[in-house]
Amino acid sequence: MRVPGLARSLACSMLVAATTLCAVQQASAFDDKVFDDKTGVKPQSSPWAVFQFGFSAYKNGHKDQAVEAYRYAAENGQIGATWKLARMYAQGDGVAQDSYSAYKFFSEIAEQDVEPGSPEESYVSDALVALGGYSMTGIPGTPIKADPVAAQEYYMRAAANYRNPDAQYEMGKMFLNGEGGVKASIKQAGRWLQLAAEKGHAGAQATLGNLLFQSGKLVRGLTMMTVALARAAPGDRPWIRGMQEEAFAVAPEADRRTAISLADDILTKGASQ
Repeated sequence: MRVPGLARSLACSMLVAATTLCAVQQASAFDDKVFDDKTGVKPQSSPWAVFQFGFSAYKNGHKDQAVEAYRYAAENGQIGATWKLARMYAQGDGVAQDSYSAYKFFSEIAEQDVEPGSPEESYVSDALVALGGYSMTGIPGTPIKADPVAAQEYYMRAAANYRNPDAQYEMGKMFLNGEGGVKASIKQAGRWLQLAAEKGHAGAQATLGNLLFQSGKLVRGLTMMTVALARAAPGDRPWIRGMQEEAFAVAPEADRRTAISLADDILTKGASQ
């Protein structure tokens, strides 16, 4: 009576083993086709196949192989590989941290003529934001000096052409403070912050909420700051918390209670503000 069950179990095990073996064989064949452990990327390899190999190597912890594969793919027109190299150098991920090398890779991406809505849009958009950040602060010991006007141009391109929420947030701050060669304008600041806030950018939500609070829209402002604090990344929580607590300290009790209730409702339902 137990034999059929055992047979099914053995059959299942054999099927799983065969499937796993097939996958390993396919991966090995793919690796052998584009990469050699001793000589690296094989000449005349397909850039796309090498990019795929680099991605697989990175996921499996072989970051030295990933870097070599990404370099080959990037030199042969794979914009995604260039972006991966830029991020690895920016973060010191698998390579020595090198902001200037990252800057140069991001610059190569930003020079690409990529139409909004194309599959490669996100690479260009992210590269523009990164270049804006480097331009705002400069990179010590390199030719890249602090240039807020250049930063504004990078951010504006990403914000206007690709609707990048990080860039829209940065444009909002620039108009708020009159930086990057733009004239201070609460109206323009609010416009850019609103666009970023609608996409769920916590920093934009908090800053816009503070603007609303300062303009007399106490409940809405407190609500936005409270929601932003709950949704913010760990690195942004300290300054958002400070802004929110300062506003709560001077708001009437009734407004505080109403804002907390509205924020809880938004967070519970996942609704937009």
